[in-house]
Amino acid sequence: MSLKEKINNDLREAMKAQDIILTETLRSIRAEILKMDKSGMNREMTHEEEIQLLNKQVKMRKEAIEMFEKAGRTDLVDREKKQLEIILKYLPEQISTSEAEAVIDKIISGFQDVTAKDFGKIMGLAMKELKGKIDGKIVQEIVKSKLQPPQS
Repeated sequence: MSLKEKINNDLREAMKAQDIILTETLRSIRAEILKMDKSGMNREMTHEEEIQLLNKQVKMRKEAIEMFEKAGRTDLVDREKKQLEIILKYLPEQISTSEAEAVIDKIISGFQDVTAKDFGKIMGLAMKELKGKIDGKIVQEIVKSKLQPPQS
């Protein structure tokens, strides 16, 4: 079942259950799917595109949470956190930081003398491997920490 079908089915159920936050969240995802459909793709979205769309929604919610926390709007922070939880259910299961580190270590081991100049290459390979499974910021932090010379 495609993301579009799953969202439409879940939206129907949320509306029947009169779950306002779930309905709002699913409508925002559905709006993004419809926007992509109308962009002239003339095909179903690929799994990668679905993950990209959901990650964009996750990023938007995280940014909103941060802004609302700074503004002291706990009511809106709670709402955004609930929406974030809902969106995360549609993404593939997230891996832990230690699992991501293991993947990055494996990538780095494929290189000889690794320096900070190799950041872009390693980051590209890591994101290719980990896309949708963990936040890109976490991957970036892990790669940076692995490429920094040990403190003496």
